[in-house]
Amino acid sequence: MAARAKIWFSCLFLISSAALAQQPPTIQVSVVPAEKTALADTTRFVGRIEAIEHVDVRARITGFLEKVEFKDGDRVKQGAPLYQIEKGPFEAAVQQARAAVEKMRALLENANIQKRRADELIKTSAISQATRDDRTASAREAEGNFAAAEADLKTAEINLAYTDITSPIDGRIGRTAVTRGNVVGPNSGVLTTIVSSDPMYVVFPVSQREFLRLKEEGRGTRKQSAKDFNVNIQFSNGAAYGEKGQIDFVDVKVDRATDAVTVRAKIANPNDELVDGQLVHVAVESGKPEERVVVPQAALIADQLGTYVFVIEDSKAVVKRVRLGPTKGGSVVVLEGLTGGEMVVVQGVQGLRQGAAVTASPAQPPVRGL
Repeated sequence: MAARAKIWFSCLFLISSAALAQQPPTIQVSVVPAEKTALADTTRFVGRIEAIEHVDVRARITGFLEKVEFKDGDRVKQGAPLYQIEKGPFEAAVQQARAAVEKMRALLENANIQKRRADELIKTSAISQATRDDRTASAREAEGNFAAAEADLKTAEINLAYTDITSPIDGRIGRTAVTRGNVVGPNSGVLTTIVSSDPMYVVFPVSQREFLRLKEEGRGTRKQSAKDFNVNIQFSNGAAYGEKGQIDFVDVKVDRATDAVTVRAKIANPNDELVDGQLVHVAVESGKPEERVVVPQAALIADQLGTYVFVIEDSKAVVKRVRLGPTKGGSVVVLEGLTGGEMVVVQGVQGLRQGAAVTASPAQPPVRGL
């Protein structure tokens, strides 16, 4: 009897050992929780800084340049003197035009006197009708000559005023293309350039696909307008610009060459950090943050069906198909597939299968959602 019991226990031990040998070993994985974070939708573009006002300064008359009254790069106010062209010839032209006006005024007065005299004499038939008509025509001719002389005087005065070239706007001035002593005129090209500096525009193209997506979101529950978006700028060296901008213009047509819509935002520039023509990175984010699920990019796995992650449920690996949103640093927004709080595998996913037994431990060091 004892021998039979011993044999029975031996068989039971062998069966248990075989069963244990057939069970797959648990897989060691590291996990982090799928975090819920208040985030604003962010879309990134490449843009260019543009001055709101941009003026190419040109000479409107021909003459010798006597003065350059600014330093390259100066900040100038509207009306500030920039260049002075030799005034002498233009002052002489004004005096000559004034003399012509006085001469034409005298001729006009005499012609009017002769006309009035003829009007009186014709009543007594002291002169012929033809003589009266001649004096009437002479008076009208003198009137026209006087008007032409006044117009010539006004033109001469305008040309004299053009000898002083002043700034039409507030802004910063570039370097001068000419120096004192040169002859300048309408054909001399641009003498210098002035650009306004505060605020500035940032202009960036938005692809048709992205434009339609944003437009569709605006029709949804959030009902966003251009004012609901903040515009952030990042320089080419990675430094972030401190001021935020707002979209103030969306072009009315699509560029056929790029299939993109031009969008413009206005942004403050109190310290002249932004320069006209500068290339920058633009991040457009919704002004109303929404709670989103965020997971590390290390947790993502892709196959022919799309993207998925492994989560741990009852010490087993479970596949969760996900639809992704924008990236946030080393993490990504999950639009569908996770509700938040799930333990997501970030290390040890190689060889992991649906339903596999796992031993989970927190990822070290912690992986932040942002």
